[in-house]
Formats: sequence, C-alpha cells, structure tokens
Amino acid sequence: METTRRSLLQAGAAAATATATAGLPWRPARAQAAGPIRIGVLTDMAGPYRDINGPVSVACTRLAAQEAARLGLQVEVLVADNQNRPDVALNITRQWYDRDGVDAVVNITSSAAALAVAELSREKNKVMLATSPATSDLTGRACTPNTVHWVYDTYMLANSTGGATVKAGGTSWFFITADYAFGHSLERDTTRFVQANGGKVLGAVRTPFPGTTDFSSFLLQAQASGAKVIGLANAGTDTVNCIKQAAEFGMTRRGIKVASLLMFLPDVHALGLPVAQGLVCTETFYWDLNDRTRAFAQRARALAGQVPISMIQAGEYSATLHYLKAAADLGLAAAKADGAATVARMKAMPCDDDAFGPGRIREDGRKLHPAYLFEVKKPEESRGPFDYYKLLQTTEAEQAFRPLGEGGCPLIRA
Repeated sequence: METTRRSLLQAGAAAATATATAGLPWRPARAQAAGPIRIGVLTDMAGPYRDINGPVSVACTRLAAQEAARLGLQVEVLVADNQNRPDVALNITRQWYDRDGVDAVVNITSSAAALAVAELSREKNKVMLATSPATSDLTGRACTPNTVHWVYDTYMLANSTGGATVKAGGTSWFFITADYAFGHSLERDTTRFVQANGGKVLGAVRTPFPGTTDFSSFLLQAQASGAKVIGLANAGTDTVNCIKQAAEFGMTRRGIKVASLLMFLPDVHALGLPVAQGLVCTETFYWDLNDRTRAFAQRARALAGQVPISMIQAGEYSATLHYLKAAADLGLAAAKADGAATVARMKAMPCDDDAFGPGRIREDGRKLHPAYLFEVKKPEESRGPFDYYKLLQTTEAEQAFRPLGEGGCPLIRA
C-alpha cells in the first residue's frame, strides 16, 4: 500500500479557476465552521489500471477541490493505492473512516473492491463515489443510500458497444473475461444484449486477474470457436495486451471482430492509431466533444501534465465537485455527520459541470448522462495530440442506462 502526502487546499487556491465556478453559491461561514472536508482517492497507482486511474485521477479530484473553494470549503485530499484487491481497499477505507476522519471515498478502481467498500460506507454512514468500478450491481442488488455510481457501468457498455456490434453483423460471440466481479458483470450484461438482438454466445474463457499478460492461448480458443466477435470483458493493460496480441495473430485480417467492451482514451494512446484504428468503443466523456469539455481538459492538464484523460478521470472531477456542492448546500456539519443525507441532497440537486454537462442522479444512485459510441480514427485523420475519436452515435441519458425498475435495487419501491 502506498499513501501519498495529504494536500490541504485553501479557499484562495482557486483563484485561477474562478471562471469555471462563477455560478456556485457562496457559503463561507457555514462551510468553514465544521472544518475541512476529507476525501480519499482510492485508486491504482502502479498496476494494470494506473493509466486510466492513478495520478491523473488524483489531479482531477484536486481540481474539483480547488474549484469548490468558491463554496467556502476547505478540502483535504488523501490518496492510497488499493492494489486492485478488495481486502486492501477495505482495510484502507476502514482506517480512513475510523482514524483519519475521511467523509467520502472516490474512484475505488475495481468492482470487487467497490462492492466491499459500498457496504462499509453504508455501515459507517459515509459517502462512496464510484467512478472507476463498472459493475451495474452497484445500482442493483448492491445499491445503498450512501453510494453514487458515476461515469459508466456494464449495462451501458453492453447496451451501446455490444448492441451496435451485433447490429453491424457480429452475431456470434466468444468472451475473454477478467475473472472477477467486473468481468463477470460485463459478460453477463453483454450476453443479454447479444441474445436480445438475435445473436448467440459460443463460449467464454476466464482469465486470472491481476497478473495475466500473455493472452495468446485465450485468443486461440476464441478463434477456434468460429465466433465472428471476440468480446473483451476486461480493461486497462489487459485490453491493450489482448488487442496487440490479436493483431499479431492477424485475427482482424481473417475477418474476426475484436469488440473492446471497455476501452479508454489512454488505452488508444498506448496502442497507437496504426493498431487501434477502426476499433469501436463507448465513453461518456471525450475531451474534444465541445467547448466545455475542452475547457475542463485544459484545466486538468495544467495539474496532470499533457496526458490523455479517461472518462474515469473526468468522473473524479465531476463526482467530487457535485458532492462538494451538495455538502455546502446541506451545511458542512450536517454533511460530515450523515453520508446518506448528503447523497440524498446530491440526488435532489441537478448536476452540471464542464466534463459531463447537465445530468441527474437517480433514486438508485445511478448518475445519468449521455453515452457516446466512438470509432478510433485512422492515423491520417488525427489532427494532433489525443485527437483519436470520431463520434458514431449518441445515446441520451435516460436510454443509456438500465431502466430504474429492472435492477432490483432495494431502495426502489415497487
């Protein structure tokens, strides 16, 4: 476990970002009376998900904390590496809640860790902002009044990328699945959309996580199945390695489609356009969507450096900023005392920020915003650094995610 230094962000630190938060309410007396609010970034600083989380996620969280200074807030950001292990994530979070006075955790990295931390956050009445985990169970059977699930989930990915791939002729599938909660959930949800659109699943193989770097035997099993589509129910460096190795085997030249069910801009950057061109993926944030996303990316890169920004990292900013708006609106003393009440206030307030634009949080804790289906550009189509995507279709917020009544969330009354 690696814990970095704490960073106390005073109200004056946001002067450079005043324009971005000019419309925020000003409540210095009530907010500062309760002392600093503490947010823990529980992330992957050195493992397979580092590039899509890691230091850039920390920078985006700190950007939100700086901009929230106009709310009269002092925010302390703590950082820890959970090593993508649920037991490590649980131990760190318990220490943060019991010893360090942390009020909310953000990121959490993996679905297995998030399911454990969600229950602990409910028990301790704190706030969990799940921006990196994918499992749709966080707003289904495992939903709690203390959890908000931001950015994306396995249902949305299956709905957008999976559904579009089947409709484009990918009617038979073989899954290469990371063997933990996220991979299982993504395979399950994608199977549903494949079958609903008239396709069929010919098989699947589970790959150990973490630690798998050689996917050749799994890819050869997929090829031998005769499936038209190899569905990658994995993420991060696992996805990058699968795509590279499939290209080395010449699978795409033989007409096999590799469906990257969860791919991020940093993954495309790691692959390079000559390898990644033509791949299709779904994201809920892209830095070059509009003027607001470009403005956010410019501010984020001032802290993080000239790097590609993933939707998870943008989600750190968006979720943290909305949480802090709700805490200021509720009052810091009340927000620090009652995580469930703070989440209820987050649900009651409309969301709006430069990364994701307007949206809302549903009763089951699902943050709603549009989903975008992208195709990776050819090298000659790119105009400059990180100009990697062209937009194929937009799924509006209310249609992108699982219908409220279908998830089995115990918070929803029939």
